[in-house]
Amino acid sequence: MKLIYDIADKPGYPKTLVFAFQQMISIMAATLLVPMIITGVGLTMDPAAALFGAGAGTLVYILLTNKKSPVFLGSSFTFLGAMTAAAQQNYGYWGLIIGVLFAGGVYVLIAVLIKFLGSGWVNKLLPPVVIGPVVTIIGLSLSSTATGWIMSNGLTLADGTSAYNLLYILCGLFTFFAIVFTSIKGGKSLKLIPFIIGIGAGYLVALALTGIGYAAHSEVLKIVSFQPFKDTFSPIGFTSFFDYPHFTFLEGIKTNGQYPIDAAAVGNLALLFAPIGVVELAQHIADHKNLSTIVERDLIKEPGLTKTLLGDGLGSIVGAFFGGCANTTYGESIGCVAITRNASVISIIWAGIGCMVLSFFSPFVAVINSIPKCVMGGACIAMYGFIAVSGLQMLKKVDLGNNKNLFVVSAILVCGIGTLAFNFGKNEITGGAAFSITSIAAALIVGLITNLIVGKRDEESEEVTGMVVVENYPEDVTPELNAPESETASESSDETSEEVKDSEENK
Repeated sequence: MKLIYDIADKPGYPKTLVFAFQQMISIMAATLLVPMIITGVGLTMDPAAALFGAGAGTLVYILLTNKKSPVFLGSSFTFLGAMTAAAQQNYGYWGLIIGVLFAGGVYVLIAVLIKFLGSGWVNKLLPPVVIGPVVTIIGLSLSSTATGWIMSNGLTLADGTSAYNLLYILCGLFTFFAIVFTSIKGGKSLKLIPFIIGIGAGYLVALALTGIGYAAHSEVLKIVSFQPFKDTFSPIGFTSFFDYPHFTFLEGIKTNGQYPIDAAAVGNLALLFAPIGVVELAQHIADHKNLSTIVERDLIKEPGLTKTLLGDGLGSIVGAFFGGCANTTYGESIGCVAITRNASVISIIWAGIGCMVLSFFSPFVAVINSIPKCVMGGACIAMYGFIAVSGLQMLKKVDLGNNKNLFVVSAILVCGIGTLAFNFGKNEITGGAAFSITSIAAALIVGLITNLIVGKRDEESEEVTGMVVVENYPEDVTPELNAPESETASESSDETSEEVKDSEENK
C-alpha cells in the first residue's frame, strides 16, 4: 500500500492533532464499552479511567517498540469473560489488576523466550496460508458487532430482543457512505480524515431525526440519547466540566476491606487470566502481520516480536492499573491506518496523550458516550472490512488449487466464522465455562494442526510481503516488492553496471 505518511514521518502540528483525533474517535466506542459491560455485571467501572488507561498503555507500547509500530492499544474484549467472573466472584478492583498482571506476565515471559530462541519460528509456524485466513476471520468475527449496532443501536428490548429500527440502519449506512465518499472523492486533506467526516455527518443526521422525534413525540425517531449529558450536567458543578477519572487502583484502595484477596483468590485469578494471555498471542501476531502488510515492512523482525509483546503486555498492565481493563492492539486502529494511508507514529502518540488529557474533561466524555452505536457501526463496516480484506490479500500468492493449501484455509475460515470454541470446566458462580479458548484461537489451532497433517508444500511464493495497490503506481514503475531477494539483488547489480558503462561512455 502506498502510504501518504510513513511510520517516521511527522506531519505538521495541526494535521497531527487532527489525525490523532481521528484515531481516538475510531477506538473510543469499543474502549469505553468494555467498562460499561463490566459495570452491568456488578462492579462499577469508570469509562473515563479506561480511556486514560488505554492512552497510557499505548504510550508504553510505542516506547518499547522504539516508535516503529503505529497502532493504538484499547480495552480488550477477549478478557470480558475473565473480568466478569472476577467481578461476580467478589474479587473487586484489585482482582482485575492482579488478573491482568498475570496475563501481561505471560506476554513478558514469551517475549523473554523469543529473545533467546529467536522469532524465526513464527514465519515457519504461521505461513501466509495460516495467518491470512486468521486475519480475515478477525475482521469477519467483528462484523456482527458492526451490523448489530447498525440494526439495534446497541439497545435491547424488555423481552431480551434487539431494538431493530430501519432508521438506525439509515444512520449507519449514511455514515459508511460518507466515509467511502470522503476516502474516494474527497480532496487530499479530506482523504486523511474520512472517519471524522463520516462519523460527524452520521451524528448530525441522527441529531436531526432525534429533534424531529421530540417535536412529533415519536419514540422511534429518538436515536440520540442525551442521558450522558444529563448525568454530566445535572446538577451543574465543577465536576460537570473537569473531573478526575476514578482510577482502578484508587477504587481498590477505597474498597480494600470490601473485596478481600487471599492466596486462593490469587490462584483462581491466575487460572482465569493467564491462559487468555496465551490465547491472545495468536491475535497479537496476526495483528502485527496484518499491520506489516499495510506499512510494507516486517514488524515481527523490526522492531521485533520481543518488543511488541513487551509493549503489549506491559501496556495492558499499565492500562489495568489505571482503568481496570487489559489492553490489546486494536483492529479499528489498524483499519484506520489502512484506509487513511497514514502510518505516522506521531499521530498514535498524540492520540494516546489526547485520551489521557480528555479523560479529565467531562463534556468530551459525555459527547463521545452520546454518539449513537448505529453511527459507530457504520464506521466499523469500513474498519472491520479492511481487516478482513487485508487477510485475503495475504493469500493472493497462495495456490488454492492445491488441496494442501485448500484444507488449511477452509478449516480456519469455517471454524472461525462458525465460532467454534473450546470450553473447559464450569464456573459455579457464573454458570459458564471456567476457561474458554475463543473462536479465533480455536480456528488457529485447528489450522495449525491441519497444516502439520498436510505436510510440506512449495512455499517459494508464500512469503508475506507488503500489500501492494498496483493502481497507485504508473504501470511502468510498479515496484517489484514480491521479487525474490537474489533476483532483486541481481537486477540491482545489472542496473548499476549499466549506469557505470553509460558514465564511462559519456566521459
